[in-house]
Amino acid sequence: MRPETRTKLFSAVKKKTFLGVLLAMSAGHSYAVEDPDQPKATETEQTAVKVQATENEKQQVKENAAELKPAMITIPQEKLFEVITARAKKLASEPYVAPKELELEALTSIGYQDYRAIRFRTEQAIWKDQSLYEVQLFHPGFLYRSPVAINTLEQNAEVKSLPFKTDYYRYDATAAPLEQEISTAIANTQLGHAGFRLHFPLNNNQYKDEVAVFQGASYFRLVGPHQVYGLSARGLAVDTALSSGEEFPVFKEFWLVKPAPEDTTIVLYALLDSPSVSGAYRFELTPSTNTEVKTQMQIFARKDIKKLGIAPLTSMFYHGENSTKFFDDYRPEVHDSDGLLMQSEQGQWVWRALNNPKKLSVTSFSYENPKGFGLAQRDRDFNNYLDTEAHYHNRPSMWIEPLGNWGKGRVELVEIPTDTETNDNIVSYWVPEQPMKAGDNLSFSYKLSTFNATLATQDKASVLRTRIGSAALPGEKNPPPKSHRQFTVDFSGETINQLSANFAMMADLTLSSGQVSDKTVQQLPNNQGWRVAFKVAPEGDKPVDMRLSLKLRDKEISEVWSYVWYPNDVQ
Repeated sequence: MRPETRTKLFSAVKKKTFLGVLLAMSAGHSYAVEDPDQPKATETEQTAVKVQATENEKQQVKENAAELKPAMITIPQEKLFEVITARAKKLASEPYVAPKELELEALTSIGYQDYRAIRFRTEQAIWKDQSLYEVQLFHPGFLYRSPVAINTLEQNAEVKSLPFKTDYYRYDATAAPLEQEISTAIANTQLGHAGFRLHFPLNNNQYKDEVAVFQGASYFRLVGPHQVYGLSARGLAVDTALSSGEEFPVFKEFWLVKPAPEDTTIVLYALLDSPSVSGAYRFELTPSTNTEVKTQMQIFARKDIKKLGIAPLTSMFYHGENSTKFFDDYRPEVHDSDGLLMQSEQGQWVWRALNNPKKLSVTSFSYENPKGFGLAQRDRDFNNYLDTEAHYHNRPSMWIEPLGNWGKGRVELVEIPTDTETNDNIVSYWVPEQPMKAGDNLSFSYKLSTFNATLATQDKASVLRTRIGSAALPGEKNPPPKSHRQFTVDFSGETINQLSANFAMMADLTLSSGQVSDKTVQQLPNNQGWRVAFKVAPEGDKPVDMRLSLKLRDKEISEVWSYVWYPNDVQ
């Protein structure tokens, strides 16, 4: 079934409302989830304001922290999800209570560089030398002002909390003066942490690499072998790209199940809450040739939700091969992901190249029981990035595979204008056809997997590159308007790359509006694939929604290339 695609453009006012909320959250998330020992792109330094905590602040911290203290209980693992689900249901039946923020000035006013100088002591890692997995914690403070409760579930089913203590951390360089002040202010409290990261021997048996991190709202990030952190996953998205503003649900408490010494799978549980919804989550994480996370979630609506986003992914696309705007940057491309990949219930693959638009754009792809969707970093060639610090060519792709039937709905793609690579400006998620009403509860299960350029299950030729330029011929005396464009789409695949140029390859191209001309199909040299080139003349300012695939003897032998061209995007 061909997905129905529709595109919306939001006004500048709506864009500003949404962009302010999303970029603030995204920037906060991106600052501290990365290992400070890893290479990083340059960030603007911020100066820490060090103020002595008052006795009232200290007392407030203790009162806030006490509310995070979990009861010491024993729960068999097979019952834990049921217990957390019951707690989520109860939360949804009660008025929402926002997480209390830190009041200690030394933590709330700390700057980026000082926060980075606070590092977890590796010798303090949870389960060190007891399991293939180790847990390291993140210090509260800076942008992470609402600590979360973190618990472990031991082999004897005992739930143990992991309260904050300064012994977990090194306060290096400019952060050194803070250690005593923080220790004095929060001694003997049950203050939580900003999040945690999991370490596992991912690339070799001699070193435990960072494989996953949970920090900030409901964000988490994963890497597979020889990858570096890039895009993020989230527990839930609420009202994304609406003029009313986005709501960011928060994982307020975690339970980490201690693995047996040789277990390669770890199980995590989380309690989610927000003004509109609460929920219980179970994550079963297994690193291998890729990193997989089987996710089970049950959510309860506290009030009506206009737009519910299931299995959201958040990424960044600053500029790439298809950009028409000039970027004063020595790097040819800068992005964490370069396309949205989808597969229908009938097996059709669709590739939507990403864009940094001039205006906020939301595109919907209607499906029933999709086989999957995800954001991919398909281009793995260092020469196309030339960034020796960010390593964009090694950023992970992520694929969402529904477990069970999800029914009717749509995959939604949000593209936000950005003038910097430090802002996440790409979001994708599944929107069920029926809105969630107050009192409703929904369950979803899916598998989230990292991959590189393509999935092993992709059996058709894929889009290699998308190039866009002026439709004018060199030296043309009366060139067409700048909004008239030349599109060049290259396809590559093991089978089609070996076909003879004598084969009558056909390009199946459709446009929602505008006129197409000069369409050609030709083989690329050295068995690199096939190229489809064509020109598009839009109808005024109307967006042009295009779909293109290769056919041989009336059989579709490639994925479908999908793209929306906005005539006003030419700069």
